[in-house]
Amino acid sequence: MTERVLVAGIGNIFLGDDGFGPEVVRRLPPHPDSAVRVVDYGIRGMHLAYDLLDPCAALVLIDAIPNRGAPGQITIFVPEPGDSGVARMDAHAMNPEAVFAGVRALGGQLPRTVVIGCQVESVDERMGLSEPVAAAVDTAVAAVDRVLSDLLAAREQE
Repeated sequence: MTERVLVAGIGNIFLGDDGFGPEVVRRLPPHPDSAVRVVDYGIRGMHLAYDLLDPCAALVLIDAIPNRGAPGQITIFVPEPGDSGVARMDAHAMNPEAVFAGVRALGGQLPRTVVIGCQVESVDERMGLSEPVAAAVDTAVAAVDRVLSDLLAAREQE
């Protein structure tokens, strides 16, 4: 397994709950393992695609997601290649499926990807998260820690 694990917060902070990914990344404590890289990509899909051309062990994608439960509900899943569930995550200008297609088109290979998503309440134009989504940020921070622990343990076993 390649050494690096990339944690990517994505979303548009000017569209309410769509700013969930950047907010979670902002609240993550520094990770003691230097192989973990945490980046707030916001809506910079091409930046993420180019960063994924540098092989990594895994990608942890943190995003707001629609239609996966009650507002503020955290969902953790591993999308399969071509999984339409990834496309449905798009509540903003950065479409993760398009980023993944861009990586493939540029000759890269996608790492194992784990999505930590939060069901949105509203992606209307405004700053700040809704109450249920804001309340879920600490749960998501803990979920990132658990997912990273699992990924790093698997890396050491290989």
